[in-house]
Amino acid sequence: MLLLSLQGLALSLGISLLTGSLAKYIFGTGNWFYFAIFALVAGVFLCFHPLWKINEQHIVRHLDCHFPELEESTGLILKPQAKLGTLEQLQVGKIEPLLPKKNIFNDLNLKNWISYACLMVGLTTYLFIPARTIHSATDQEDAVHANIRKEEKVLPQIASYTVEITPPAYTGKASRQQNQLYLKAELDAKAVWSIRTNKAIRNFRVFFNEVEQIRLKPLNQDSTLWNFSRKLDKQGFYQLELDGKKSDLYQIEVIPDYPVKINIIQPKPQHTIDIGERMHISIKAQLNDDYGIAGAYISATMASGKGESVSFTEKKLPFEISFANRKSIALQKPIDLRSLGMKPGDELYFFIQAQDNKGQLSRSDVYMVNIVDTAELMSMAGMTSGVNLVPEYFRSQRQIILDTEKLLGERSSISTADFNKRSNGLAIDQKLLRLRYGKFLGEENETSIGGDHEDHDEHDGHDHGEEKFGDVQAIMDRYAHKHDIAEDATFFEPDIKAQLKAVLNEMWKSELQLRTYKAQEALPFEYKALRLLKDLQQKSRAYVAKTTVKTAALKNEKRLTGDQDKILAPRQNANLENKDDSREELRTLLSLLNLHRDGKAFATNEKALLQSAQRDLIKAASSHPESYLDALKSLRSLTQTKFPRPKDLDVVAKAIYQLIGTIPTKPQPQTGGTAKQLSDRYFNHLKN
Repeated sequence: MLLLSLQGLALSLGISLLTGSLAKYIFGTGNWFYFAIFALVAGVFLCFHPLWKINEQHIVRHLDCHFPELEESTGLILKPQAKLGTLEQLQVGKIEPLLPKKNIFNDLNLKNWISYACLMVGLTTYLFIPARTIHSATDQEDAVHANIRKEEKVLPQIASYTVEITPPAYTGKASRQQNQLYLKAELDAKAVWSIRTNKAIRNFRVFFNEVEQIRLKPLNQDSTLWNFSRKLDKQGFYQLELDGKKSDLYQIEVIPDYPVKINIIQPKPQHTIDIGERMHISIKAQLNDDYGIAGAYISATMASGKGESVSFTEKKLPFEISFANRKSIALQKPIDLRSLGMKPGDELYFFIQAQDNKGQLSRSDVYMVNIVDTAELMSMAGMTSGVNLVPEYFRSQRQIILDTEKLLGERSSISTADFNKRSNGLAIDQKLLRLRYGKFLGEENETSIGGDHEDHDEHDGHDHGEEKFGDVQAIMDRYAHKHDIAEDATFFEPDIKAQLKAVLNEMWKSELQLRTYKAQEALPFEYKALRLLKDLQQKSRAYVAKTTVKTAALKNEKRLTGDQDKILAPRQNANLENKDDSREELRTLLSLLNLHRDGKAFATNEKALLQSAQRDLIKAASSHPESYLDALKSLRSLTQTKFPRPKDLDVVAKAIYQLIGTIPTKPQPQTGGTAKQLSDRYFNHLKN
């Protein structure tokens, strides 16, 4: 029983360590997952091995089942000696010497080894697999609150300091304190510095971005307590100055508050409701924000009519859901287009506009829903003008739709057999039309459409001359009907060819429904094929511009008699701009830094160039302190120290490379013409 308990403990602990470590590395789960897996595995083990139910009878049954040499007589050993019969005493005397000689726990040892191996594997996994770091919005907030101390230099006059950061109220975050001068706070947060010095300070100033300075007043008579505050509305850096001694540069990092991010999942940006489909759409969207969403609605615009009689109607459709400043929310809005007053031929334009709890507005792209107009689709307007590639086939598809609607209207007055017969006949017409359109894509006819393939005329373009004996290719040519490849046998452009393939696909679906006597289901495919064909016919139409405006003839007596006093001689105005030489100075400084790699000190005129470059780095560090603040520190170190350090040179050079960027290559004029090149080639050829 003790060995079985150890086996269950080792197995449960090993599996929990193994699965918990893998889950923590892959999914970033917490330590609670270890205890959950341990309890689950231990519960399963106890279900199969209930330790509280083990007694002498279980042990006897186990020994009799696993050790045949005991001859199922283990239970006789447990009986008192006085109650044993003669044969039972003989049997006990026979099996009793076998017990010390046989290790009856061999099977348990094997299971123990498996359990111990599982424990070792789980322990190894737990020790050597690190936890995975997942960067989420919550982790970023924790990182802000953790205030990981960066390496920063503090003036020796400062004894202690704290910075209290109060985020804006809309973020829902509490105030926090930190003991470091590097700041990372939310946009528009308020920071309050409290500084204590170890001696009296006469002059205490604070510089922000080397542009703004604040002169502080002490809070006590000893001039050792100082306090100042600032609203953190932009990134940058600041510096402390105590009695003329300046501190290091401390970065201010601001976490921006982005507007609501809107992602519309359904419908597609261009959605068309075909004939037979429900005039209904379902809008699904996902909204995400940094701190909370205050609200959102759908701005819908309905367009109806054509030409100069187009009218627009705007509506705001709210979402029936409580936002409650949630950071992420999934929205769904079913819209019945008939309830909005839309009808076939109308269009719906909509977008989603959202507002976060700061008041920032954001909107999605504009999506369009178009309802196909049946009357316009069935009209023959425009069929007689312009260049029409396929007018006959276009009218045939229209006739199939009319016949299908007529068949559906007469369904209640005819028998099922007649309905099926007429539906099959429409399917044959649809097939013939599909095959005719297939010719435009180089497809071969089926069955007897267009004539028998084996009947050839002597002028059909196929030369089936006399075959040679043993010529396999000639024999194959006799029975093969060769044409050009279907994919290449077309004079259409690729977009028109793709639309023709879409037409054939819709005709296939229509024919399938008609073959199975489902005329109602075939009607949407017929309408879609007709819509694609009409759109194709509009694309293939050629228009000729007409000039109907006639101007009056000019009078010869008034030619060249106009007043020309206001006509002045041409004059060119040149605006000369001051050329910015800062980039040229930075390039010069870059080459100068390479000359001081050996530790050579900067000369006086070279330090002036360093001071000039410092202005550019201050400007860059004010907007991007994370990229240029270290370079500004290194540049100041170069101006203050006598011998430059290679590390400072590398940091400053890297920042200058980022500032000046890459120089685009300009085309260079050729030094000589074609004759010069020819003579040079001739001369080089003579030398070789």
